Amino acid sequence: MSNIMHLLKVVALWVSIVYTVCFFGVLLFPSIRADFMLYALHSKANLGESILTFGSFLSGLILWNLLAALGVWLFVLLYNRIQR
Repeated sequence: MSNIMHLLKVVALWVSIVYTVCFFGVLLFPSIRADFMLYALHSKANLGESILTFGSFLSGLILWNLLAALGVWLFVLLYNRIQR
């Protein structure tokens, strides 16, 4: 069995760092959102207004950590089933 608690801590730390860097990147350079859509995703879409508050930062951080934890849980579940 994998050490799931250690894996969850590492993923939570990694997601928190990446999310924080991205959030503050958009805060400092608002056009980065549209540029990312255009150059990385080859799409041009109306992204709406950026709402960058402490509440939106905190709620996004919690949401992305929950999604990452769910992904790790699913990975470990499938990995352990295949190993048997």
